[in-house]
Amino acid sequence: MTAIQEERTTDDLRTLAEQAGRDLEDASALEILQWAVDTFGARFCVTSSMEDAVVSHLASRVRKGVDVVFLDTGYHFEETIGTRDAVEAVMDVNVITLSPTRTVAEQDAEFGPKLHDRDPDLCCKMRKVEPLERGLKDYLAWATGLRRDESPTRANTPVVGWDEKRRKVKISPIARWTQDDVDSYVAEHGVLTNPLLMDGYASVGCAPCTRRVLEGEDARAGRWAGRGKTECGLHE
Repeated sequence: MTAIQEERTTDDLRTLAEQAGRDLEDASALEILQWAVDTFGARFCVTSSMEDAVVSHLASRVRKGVDVVFLDTGYHFEETIGTRDAVEAVMDVNVITLSPTRTVAEQDAEFGPKLHDRDPDLCCKMRKVEPLERGLKDYLAWATGLRRDESPTRANTPVVGWDEKRRKVKISPIARWTQDDVDSYVAEHGVLTNPLLMDGYASVGCAPCTRRVLEGEDARAGRWAGRGKTECGLHE
């Protein structure tokens, strides 16, 4: 199978995504990623928060040198940047780091310090959503590490779906996995993970907006704790 041609319309891509979501619901993560690589070729990428490198590792088994897109918000934990650097050094992937148009200092000067506390949605929009939209412009499809068991808002995540906001095919090859599945894969393949996962963090985002989770909380409870916000906007 060859990668799709440039002339495929948005409607074609939407139909393709919806059909693949049905056809691949019971497929393995590797089979889903093989479909993505066969279908989109170089116009497919993986996005990673560097919480772990599971999807990047899976994709590299299907396509050596696959593009892995990372958003450097300027607010990451040192451990997250270290994980990115380690992934780049030891895995057969091409890490592409995206940055916001404003540095943290420039944002503070224009909007005031600690915008993440006063208007986290605006902060996420400028430091995550907008850079990703710029970074994905040359791709037709992108893969994420979303899992249905992470939170109620992700319970219906399709393994392949249509990203209406960006008009691209969105692939979540481990959507059906559990945390035990992730842990087993990491152990079997020696996959890099963020050290913070061993220090009480179940989901790792920007340092000012992330805390350790408490017993019985879901994996996303440590993100924007005490607020109604549960997503940064990348997956809404």
